[in-house]
Amino acid sequence: MKRTHFRTRFIAIMALWAIAATPLTAIAQTRVSMPKNKYKIEEDVDLGRKTAVQVEQQFPILDDQLASDYVERVGARLVANIPSQFRIPAFDYGFKVVNASDINAFALPGGPMYVNRGMIQAARNEGEMAGVMAHEISHIALRHGTAQATKQGSLGSQLGTIGLILGGAILGGQTGAQLGALTAQAWMTKYSREYETQADILGSQIMASAGYDPSDLANMFQTIAQQGGGRAPEWLSSHPDPGNRFQKINAEARLLNVSPTPIKITRDFQRVQERLRAMPPARTMAEIQKSNPSGGESGTNPMSGGRYSNSVPAPSTRVRAYSSGDWIRMNVPSNWQEFPTQSDVTFAPQGAFGNQGITHGVMIGVYRGQNGSLSQDTQTFVNGLLQSNTYLRRQTGFQSARFAGRQGQAITLTGQSPVNRRNESVRVYTAKLRNGDLFYFIAVAPQNELTRYDSAFQNALNSIRLNDYSM
Repeated sequence: MKRTHFRTRFIAIMALWAIAATPLTAIAQTRVSMPKNKYKIEEDVDLGRKTAVQVEQQFPILDDQLASDYVERVGARLVANIPSQFRIPAFDYGFKVVNASDINAFALPGGPMYVNRGMIQAARNEGEMAGVMAHEISHIALRHGTAQATKQGSLGSQLGTIGLILGGAILGGQTGAQLGALTAQAWMTKYSREYETQADILGSQIMASAGYDPSDLANMFQTIAQQGGGRAPEWLSSHPDPGNRFQKINAEARLLNVSPTPIKITRDFQRVQERLRAMPPARTMAEIQKSNPSGGESGTNPMSGGRYSNSVPAPSTRVRAYSSGDWIRMNVPSNWQEFPTQSDVTFAPQGAFGNQGITHGVMIGVYRGQNGSLSQDTQTFVNGLLQSNTYLRRQTGFQSARFAGRQGQAITLTGQSPVNRRNESVRVYTAKLRNGDLFYFIAVAPQNELTRYDSAFQNALNSIRLNDYSM
């Protein structure tokens, strides 16, 4: 099967599990099973190793031996208490502190983990910080990143690029948007409630075995929620709440074999907090990202130089032709700019693009088919899109649509864009290619501007000519 400019490939992907302090929901000693996973362990390791290089190029790692050694020791204690059935010798767990004020932590496949300085400073004791780390360690140990990719088709299929294009909303809020712009290959996923529960259960068991009280994670959750100022903390959208988490955490903590004298406020914890408080204030991730004009993509994000505007020009009635090799041709408004990547092409007007994706425009690309029917592959594709863009909801069901000389499907998604806070309409069209892959056309615009964008979207869709014999 030939690869084209649009072909979604298996590339370095950042399975970035960013939370600030996701609490536990385990039932005591509940049995946890490793999810189905078609990827090799070596692929987790390779992805994590490559992406760690990118992370450390884009975010400031705190240069403080005391804090670094402390976080490493806490991490090592937790890793040593991973149940034997989930210990993977090839995984190289490592822990570093990011000099950012956001209350956040994230981990990569195969073992690398990053804890924000803001997380350490917000914790009231070592157990609260350790709880966040235990939850993240559980996602790594259970290989949730590649397991989720197994469910959705392929590691690089649609989650990273579409999540970026539709506004970097995989984490939600400004922090999510900044992380979403980290790399063109970034994949930031919202985990299913099943995986969240698994990480809660295993994280609970790890904490108790390591000498911590799992209820400290519940307390940290409340701390973060309170600091959210009445709104949902930014990290919550990537780790959905299975329901009543705070109450369940404390209930499960009572059922686990928790030490009567759990680790709480240690001298090391106090020394590190004092050290951090004495330092100059850390920047937020948003501020860090602004100081990095490449958008965290080492210059590979073609939209990184854009600035969002409240006055986006209407689509021109004049069109220009676009083609890629011999296999696709289409027309787009002449005032739309073109932003190709390895896996797709985006068209957007001035003022509608930037590091966080687009607010108006079109994206086309190819999703690797799963040997299913049009309906099956479209369902999988859209599910992945919804999962990685938690602000979107289905407005319509799947409908028949004909374009490019073949039968296709269409569905409309809506939600409040995290970029401009306007209600957004996302229209998704799909059609099968001869090799079994799925061609997609995604049109994005604010709902109150659809009347002036609909004709441009329809004209672009109707102009598509596919010659997939040449693929």
